[in-house]
Amino acid sequence: MKILVINCGSSSLKYQLIDMQNEEALAIGLVERIGIEGSILTQKANGEKYVIETPMKDHQVAIELVLDALKDEKHGVIKSMDEISAVGHRVVHGGEKYAHSVVVTDEVMKNLEECAKLAPLHNPANIIGINACKALMPSTPMVVVFDTAFHQTMPESAYIYALPYEAYTEHSVRRYGMHGTSHKYVSDKVAEVMGKNIEDLKIITCHLGNGASLTAVKNGKSVDTSMGFTPLEGLVMGTRCGDIDPAIVPYLMKEMNISAAEVDTLMNKKSGVLGISGVSSDFRDIEGAAKEGNHRAALALDVFHYRVKQYIGAYSAAMNGVDVIVFTAGLGENSIASRAEICKDMEYLGVKLDEERNNVRGKIAEISAADSKVKVFVIPTNEELMIARDTKELAF
Repeated sequence: MKILVINCGSSSLKYQLIDMQNEEALAIGLVERIGIEGSILTQKANGEKYVIETPMKDHQVAIELVLDALKDEKHGVIKSMDEISAVGHRVVHGGEKYAHSVVVTDEVMKNLEECAKLAPLHNPANIIGINACKALMPSTPMVVVFDTAFHQTMPESAYIYALPYEAYTEHSVRRYGMHGTSHKYVSDKVAEVMGKNIEDLKIITCHLGNGASLTAVKNGKSVDTSMGFTPLEGLVMGTRCGDIDPAIVPYLMKEMNISAAEVDTLMNKKSGVLGISGVSSDFRDIEGAAKEGNHRAALALDVFHYRVKQYIGAYSAAMNGVDVIVFTAGLGENSIASRAEICKDMEYLGVKLDEERNNVRGKIAEISAADSKVKVFVIPTNEELMIARDTKELAF
């Protein structure tokens, strides 16, 4: 049984074709910089790397290239789409309707469209991925796995906003949280690596990429997370502003003479490190500009690191301590400098990074010093495997 997993992010797309007999990835691919100059698809299969550099204006183009790469006569791993038993799709927001993964139906698609307003950067991309696969494989079962599911264990005091209570009961306004599939995977994995029972650990998971969030995982359950009603809340991100004074919204609408839709676009697509730096939404571009002396680029990084540090402090307080901090996702797994800056001056908490151990990218590693009271790990996320497992369970 082969399951294709499609994981669309705001500017990237990860995919894997997994043989579920042994959970082996036959092909692993990454599409980067969708909608940004320098779009590239990289696929690893049969011990070889296959690279396509071509403009990709949107996720529709990216999906088509993914399917072509899987079937490529020289570099692919299948001859036709008929070899794919099922497709699992990551979907960011399930709203109040979905706390668990579900098989794709017309009703589910309708509900996903309704939820798109809650995750404007992601759900539309997720829907495009589903529709593209349905068009090419109409008889192949498909499953959606929601990022919001893991966070359904948050206590009411963590997910209720201080608005009139009717905003929740009548309009479903509450904190949902995202990146749940990733936070669950890396928290389970770090417990396994440490040889500990996850029910005995207090973990802060840091999913840091173009989209970024932190989660407080106590005894294996999410008790708080930085993203909220939508993925806009929380950390400063690639193009998202994160936490701001809500009064800024009507103020900018009046001062700039813009609509609610326009200010929403401003906060979701023109803010974050892109807005501060004026350089890019890609942290690698910003790090490069900062090294060349670009003040705004350096400021964008400082603001990002500061916000992550704030949340780590808040979540250690919320859990009455922390045993381990985990860095994952593109930036968390690969930016040695960002991890060092985030963990800097956190000795009060018991965090002490080892410079030599921290010199690692993209693989499981403990990067804290031997005498650090709080352990710090890099754990590459594997949302795709988690999605494939749910897909297998539900589709057959």
